Formats: sequence, C-alpha cells, structure tokens
Amino acid sequence: MKKLLISFVVVATVVGGIAWSKRADILIALVKYTTSQRYADVAPNREIPWQEGPIAPAASEGERPPNIVLIVADDLGYNDISTFGGGVSGMQTPSIDRLAAEGAVFTQSYSGASTCAPSRAMMMTGRYPTRTGFEFTPTPAGMIKLVSAVSKSMDSGLPPSLYDQALEESQPPYERKGLPASEVTIAETLKAKGYYTAHIGKWHLGRENGMAPHEQGFDDSLLMQSGMYLPENDPNVVNAKVSFDPIDKFLWAGMGFSATYNSGEADKFKPGGYLTDYWTDESIKVIKANKNRPFFLYLAHWGPHTPLQATREDFDALEGIEPHRKRVYAGMIRAVDRSVGRILDTLEEEGIANNTVVVFTSDNGGAGYIGIPEVNSPFRGFKITMFEGGLRVPLFVRWPAKITPGISVNEPVAHIDVMPTLAAAAGASEPEGVVIDGVDLLPLATGEGADDWNRDTLFWQNGHYQVVRHGDWKLQVNDRPTDGLQQWLYNLSDDPTEHINLAASRSDKLNELSALLAAHRASSRGPLYESISQFAVMVDKTLAEKFVEGDEYVYTPN
Repeated sequence: MKKLLISFVVVATVVGGIAWSKRADILIALVKYTTSQRYADVAPNREIPWQEGPIAPAASEGERPPNIVLIVADDLGYNDISTFGGGVSGMQTPSIDRLAAEGAVFTQSYSGASTCAPSRAMMMTGRYPTRTGFEFTPTPAGMIKLVSAVSKSMDSGLPPSLYDQALEESQPPYERKGLPASEVTIAETLKAKGYYTAHIGKWHLGRENGMAPHEQGFDDSLLMQSGMYLPENDPNVVNAKVSFDPIDKFLWAGMGFSATYNSGEADKFKPGGYLTDYWTDESIKVIKANKNRPFFLYLAHWGPHTPLQATREDFDALEGIEPHRKRVYAGMIRAVDRSVGRILDTLEEEGIANNTVVVFTSDNGGAGYIGIPEVNSPFRGFKITMFEGGLRVPLFVRWPAKITPGISVNEPVAHIDVMPTLAAAAGASEPEGVVIDGVDLLPLATGEGADDWNRDTLFWQNGHYQVVRHGDWKLQVNDRPTDGLQQWLYNLSDDPTEHINLAASRSDKLNELSALLAAHRASSRGPLYESISQFAVMVDKTLAEKFVEGDEYVYTPN
C-alpha cells in the first residue's frame, strides 16, 4: 500500500505541468488503478461475532438504565424528510415521521459543523473543536489533489480552489488524522456504566493510534472501510454519477465495497448487501443478542451521501421523480427511512421499546454538489456553508417511558448536546476533569426542569470561517483569500431564511457577537492539523448551475 501511495505522489508530480483537463484524467486513472490494487484482496462476507448478553434480564425493564440507539444519517437535507417538508418531490418518510411523532422534535437543531467528521466528534465528546482540535474533515490520500485538479478543469465559473500539496505531505496519513485517543467518548462513558456498546457504519474519526471505534469505547465495531453501497456493476444497483461534481469523480474512482470488524486494512471483507440494509440487518442482530442488558448502539449510516446508488427496488418504487439522479437520491432516503422503521419494529417485537432511547439526526445539511436545489428548503445554503441550510438538521428523541409523544422544543440545540444527554439518560457521570460544552436536553424533552434550562450561545468554527448564534442573532465571518473579511448578520426570529444581512445597519449587534466570537477563538487550542485546501462554495446555487458574477459564495477551508 505504501508503494502505491508513493507512486501516486511521483506520478502526480510528473503530471504537474500538463493541462488541467489532461491532468485530471490522468489522476482519475491513477486513483482507479490504486483502488483496484487496494481492493483486490477483499474477502467474502462473513458472520460478525457480536457479543451476546444474558439469556434472561438481570432486572426488570423499569429498574435498569435505558437502552440507547443513536441513528445518524449522512448529508440528509432538512427538506428530505416529510416531517419538515414533504421529502424529495413529495416522497414520504413514514418511519422517520413515526419516530418524530412518538417523541420530542427539536425544531431548531444544529449540526456541530457544516461537514461530517467534526460533527461526529462533537456527538461523541460533547466538546467543541476549539477544545479537541478536531476542526477539519480528514480526506483519503490523493482526494484533495484530484478534486482540486478536476475543479480547475471544469468550466464552473467559480473562483479558483486552492491546494497546498507540500502541507498535506508533511501531515500524518488519513488513518492517523482523527479524534485524539485521550478524548473521552460517550461510548467510553456508557461502557463504564456497564453498557454493552456497538458501532455500525461510518466513523471518520481515525483508524490508528487508538482512534478506531473499538479503541474509543465500543466493544464491537462493524466499520465502513470504503463507501460504495454496492459494486458499480451489481445487478441490484441503480447508479447516478454526478458529472459536475469533482468529489463524485473521486468517489467513483477511489471507493471500494468493503468493511472491517474490530480490525484494520488487512482484514477487509465484503458487506452482506446494500450498505444501508446490511447495517440495519446487523443492528437488529445486536439488539436481539443484547436485549437483556443495557446496550448502546451507534448506527452511523452512509446514506444518502454520494456516490448516488439506490437499490433497484427502491428506484422502481419511485417512478416519476426526475431527473435520474434525484430519483436515485430519493431511493437512498427511502432505504434510510426503512432502516429506522425496522429498528423501531425490532424494539417493539423484543419488548424493550418502552425503555429504549432512540435518537435520530444527520451529521450536517444536504449537499449542493448533488444538484438538487430544494434539499434544505426553506433555508439558504448547503453542506460546507454555515448558512442554516448547511447546519440545520433533524433531532428527534423517542423514549416512551419518559417522553410524551408530540413534544415540540423550540430552543436552539446542537450536536454537542448529544453526549451529555445520553449520559444523563443512562445515569452515567460525565468524565472527570473534562470540560463538556454540551448541555443535557432531557429537561426540554420531558418537561421536567425545562424552566431552569438556559443557554444563549452556540459556536461553530472551521478555520477562518466562524459562526456564533446568540439568542436569535447569528453572525457568520469569513476571512476569504480574495475579498477580505466577509460578515453576515441575521435576526433569525424575523428572518430565519437569512436573506436580510444586517451587518451594515446593526453595528451594536455586530460588535456584540464579534466579541463573543473573538473570545471563543482566543480560547481555542488550535487545530490538530492545518487545512490543506480552500474551495469556493455557492450559497444559493448547486453545482449543477453556473456561477456568475454577483452570486454569493464562501471560501471554506479543509
């Protein structure tokens, strides 16, 4: 593997002087070759030896801590589920809607970041990246170089992307860029309380040096080793390649169909079917095997993240949705919804639903690079921006024993709150000597102590792109490479879709929120690894549309 990576660097250096279009083609071909070599030895699917709990419960359901199931979708848009909008082209998500109706709905819920990995770190730790240093999303070897080359070869009209190859080569490899092993995760916290802990799916928080999930508190981990939902030529898959997205080109060239269990690169095996369904199958096995003891299941779906791949059954069930990529995308959401329904049904069938906390969220907002404008409607912006469309996510919490169905919570909450909330539900102590930035949400969900719940301010930080929400006011600042300081100030109570920038007219609020941001920034330990790239992202257009002078955009570092 190391030789292949060295070859990649050598060839990439050689093609440096070639025209961008040819350079991109060469890099894509090289990534495809590297991928074919890397996944040539993937073993057949095998049974996962999940740990099993006692045959009979040691205590009655009401006398033991609740089971906990955390389900996280990937890049799910705010308008992709019918609870908040009607779904893609009116497609319903009945199982996710059911979960929402049977528990508490947080109507102003935010992701931890506008990209996946920092959000996931915040869910696991309850801590801001200013404390952990985990500020950017790690990318596989060669990805940013290829994406940058492809971006420059396309006629999108966007301002140029920036990439620092020397800086990337000076940093640790992808597998060692993760959440430091010294951080205490919710899995470690619950395990100390006597829980069995299982992770299934995406992780994206490191794979080596004590950062893999089975080293960060999970007894068992079925890890997404690479991100194809099915092999591209599988008879049961319908593919949709996105020609205008540079990231998509890397995924199709660089991803394989493989998983690992509590191990690393050398123990790859094929998943047992379409990823969303396979992970759900395995989650059900975990629930059934451990129903007689407290368990924590973290089901981290890849769907509906690109590459766009739906099962033929899901695709065929959605006749009439156009264009093709939108129908495939809708099929992927249908699979995530089916997963949620199967999990809820299993809890009911096993007689443990009443004392099981089920949480559903997404790691960030829907992506503009899939070319579906309405994914985050009615909010502006997409994944990678920190407008509401990039940050607003569902957060539904069901716990029949404690939460009355139909509760609606309007307080602004975020992913940093997941860890302390789950710890409180389990009756577990938060880690000693560790500052937790999140707050327990159970008083809001149950109504017990809601009057005493108080938090005015939330922060987001991605390098020079930083945001604060204080009360109903939200300030975004971005020190772009080309235009100097950019500021967007909105009163979300009057303007939740962020169309009236008050930065020039409300200097009092601008100064107040700027001071909060400055204090938050000053307390930062700094990122574990510096950003190696800058990409321009349009706020109001998807990548399927052409950038023209006057369109709002942000430069975002990673």
